[in-house]
Amino acid sequence: MDAHRTNDRHDQDHPGGPDATADQAIGITEALSRVAPRLREIRQARGMTLSEVADETDLSVSTLSRLESGGRRPSLDVLLPLARCYRVPLDDLVGAPSTGDPRIHPKPVKRGDRVYLALSRATDGMQAFKVLVAPLKPADREKPVTLRVHEGTEWCYVLAGRLRLQLDDDVTILEPGEAAEFDTTRPHSMTNDGETTLEILSLFSRQAERSHIHETG
Repeated sequence: MDAHRTNDRHDQDHPGGPDATADQAIGITEALSRVAPRLREIRQARGMTLSEVADETDLSVSTLSRLESGGRRPSLDVLLPLARCYRVPLDDLVGAPSTGDPRIHPKPVKRGDRVYLALSRATDGMQAFKVLVAPLKPADREKPVTLRVHEGTEWCYVLAGRLRLQLDDDVTILEPGEAAEFDTTRPHSMTNDGETTLEILSLFSRQAERSHIHETG
């Protein structure tokens, strides 16, 4: 009788009994099996190579390759840096069901004098960012501006501050409430032309995002 009561308590602690436990294990295995193609899909949508991801995460190329091929079981110590690199919630990497919460929780990414906050979860197409650009130091105001060229397109809207947009030799100053759109294969630069922090809402194509965030120091 005592043994029977012990089994009853065990079944109460694990609703559904051993069959439910087995189903749970199968569910976990199936979820993990979806991680490999999901990791590859997100990386390719970002336009990043394995070497670029390795540089961002301090994970080896061989480790990343095994993760994407299913040859290595994913664990938190590798998924967390990948989530930071791709700027997606951990749930997105493992393909977890949506919680129904539509809110975005931006994670700041600092690159040089600016901070990027992703405002969308998209893994392809255009991605929205809020960009904060610190004022130039007095000593840097007289230095020549470096123009960049890369594949893609960019749209920006000034929320606060003054934006100096240079396209080739053409310079335009944008004030709050003004927007601009341009092809990033044209030599360009975007700098803070004011004394306070510049706040911009930007839409980057994948190629432009890669250049701004993944290839800048």
